Amino acid sequence: MTSYGETAAELFGNGYNCAQAVVGAFAEAFGHDAVRSMQMVQPLGGGVGRQREVCGAVTGMCLVLGMAEGNGEPGASNKKEIYEATRALCDAFRTENGSILCRDLLGFAEGEKGGDPEPRTERYYKTRPCKELVAHAAEIVAAYLSEKGLL
Repeated sequence: MTSYGETAAELFGNGYNCAQAVVGAFAEAFGHDAVRSMQMVQPLGGGVGRQREVCGAVTGMCLVLGMAEGNGEPGASNKKEIYEATRALCDAFRTENGSILCRDLLGFAEGEKGGDPEPRTERYYKTRPCKELVAHAAEIVAAYLSEKGLL
């Protein structure tokens, strides 16, 4: 059986962005259409529209948490717990990778935004840590959800 991290890495390798790869790996497990889910999160790639802010793999990880435990009711009673879990997931990613910011993970200066998306070539994949980062984000949230009995 393929792990969620392997699935996320495969999706990224097939051309999906970082947020899409993480969300796409989990969508069907929580009853969501994978294609529609990846359409919705496409703008989050590259640190939200290539602004190099919060890494798309991290935002994808947080969205997966919402798929599993989110409450769509106004004034949701589990808001505190969701925020605490979100911070814990982000802390786990930061501890392993040094940051949750796209610019830090890719070595960009503060305020430097990405230009047009680069073609996905062999060179692209060799010079970017993104495939490993999406796998790591997916594994972090999968471990959390498994521990809670939600996967």
